[in-house]
Amino acid sequence: MSSMNTPCYTVAMDLGVCQLRHFSISFLSSLLSADVKLDNSSSGASVVAIDNKIEQAMDLVKSHLMYAVREEVEVLKEQIKELIDRNSQLEQENTLLKTLASPEQMAQFQAQVQTGSPPAPSTSATPGTPSTAALAQPPSHSSGPSA
Repeated sequence: MSSMNTPCYTVAMDLGVCQLRHFSISFLSSLLSADVKLDNSSSGASVVAIDNKIEQAMDLVKSHLMYAVREEVEVLKEQIKELIDRNSQLEQENTLLKTLASPEQMAQFQAQVQTGSPPAPSTSATPGTPSTAALAQPPSHSSGPSA
């Protein structure tokens, strides 16, 4: 955002701020150049007029910024809701997988977590018990954004 010619947006909020900045600069310059003439006879009135124009422009900037912030807050609230739902789903899957895993598989998993090594593929599984490879498979559907 260092230059007026540089694209200054990477997310929706940045785009709004960029548009607001360009609008505000052009609006301020048009307000300040419109009816304000500095001469010796009316310099006091000109200063008051300038102050009033600046105050009007700042109020406009404030209202536009508040609108942009409210809009971004709504987007973030929706993302938080989706992430909470996804977290809940993953916790349920985790609980299910823990109940389906054998004590040996859980011990192996705990050892891998402590050492930070990737899970080793299981060559054989206890009959009736899912293999660790089957337990490690992600669900085939996704209801939210992946992180």
